[in-house]
Amino acid sequence: MPYVDGFVTPVKKSRIDEYHAMVERFGAVWREHGALEFRECIADDVQPGKLTSFPQAVQLQDDETVFLAWIVFESRAARDAINEKVMNDPRLANDFEDLPFDGARMFFGGFETFVSL
Repeated sequence: MPYVDGFVTPVKKSRIDEYHAMVERFGAVWREHGALEFRECIADDVQPGKLTSFPQAVQLQDDETVFLAWIVFESRAARDAINEKVMNDPRLANDFEDLPFDGARMFFGGFETFVSL
């Protein structure tokens, strides 16, 4: 069953175009190195909750929106190998200098597929 890395990221609204260009480059590199799927989704119907929510999870500020992203891999082993290649890819070296989001409030993790219909 596929393995998925998931990400939730707060992005300044004034930097959405820059973020879009960055993730287009990132996605192309991940796919080139073997990722099966690369998705970035911008919040459309996301409300603060009473206990928790996407906005609360990233401490969303008024001038930001939240993105939900995922990358699909054949397996955990494939993900580990692909991510190592991506992190060492010289085409992305400068992209980690001035990110258009607050990486300290982004969260992510790897997930085994539980159900696939």
